[in-house]
Amino acid sequence: MAKRSAKRRQSSGEFNSGHYQDEQTKVRALFPGTSWSPDDKEPMRDQRYMKNVKPRSEGQAKLMAAIDKHSMVMALGPAGTGKTYLAVAKAVEQLEKGDVSRIVLSRPAVEAGESIGFLPGAMEEKLAPYLRPLYDALSDRLSPKRLKALMAEGLIEIAPIGYMRGRTLNNAFVVVDEAQNCTYGQLKMLLTRLGWHSTMVVTGDPAQTDLLPEMSGLAGIAEKLEDVPDIGVIRLQAEDIVRHPLVASMLDVL
Repeated sequence: MAKRSAKRRQSSGEFNSGHYQDEQTKVRALFPGTSWSPDDKEPMRDQRYMKNVKPRSEGQAKLMAAIDKHSMVMALGPAGTGKTYLAVAKAVEQLEKGDVSRIVLSRPAVEAGESIGFLPGAMEEKLAPYLRPLYDALSDRLSPKRLKALMAEGLIEIAPIGYMRGRTLNNAFVVVDEAQNCTYGQLKMLLTRLGWHSTMVVTGDPAQTDLLPEMSGLAGIAEKLEDVPDIGVIRLQAEDIVRHPLVASMLDVL
């Protein structure tokens, strides 16, 4: 019935001004108190997905500068200092700029104190739970569609540490996460995979290894590489922690 009456008004040229005014009163501003419009070229807030990464501490600033300057960087520090996030952010930045042709992510498949048994699926599916922190950092820098496309094209590669021997990683940004769970031999093998026009960032916390203390090789290799020129060894401290303030307080007493 309403459609018929509307058609009759249209055919007769009638205009219901009262109805129009009532509808106008239902309109509400999307952002009250501003003149923002979707058509504006410069909206009132940043609408881009990519966010500019800025250091939040002096240690983080040193780490970002070291990644820009050196082809090999080792970032050691307690939990919450942004080691993994900054490394992945720099990797995405260089990939988008065309400085490297791919990102290689590697992380030891070591459980944190308990065994969860065998996992089903292909290699990527088996490693997915262990690489979740790296995926989270990538998801914060790339849209889901872009991330899925890059992984499908092989521009973001998941490389298990056990399958890295014999490879030469040219024109790549390599991130080795949780390196405190690597033995001395594994780290030596990983570090010597570095190829031309590549950058490798090794992150880890020597104080939180899931291996026996004498098996972890991160602390020993970092001490030896500090004397090697053109290799950056950045040691982050408790004041560089950017998580909840209680994290720094707990690490002081634990």
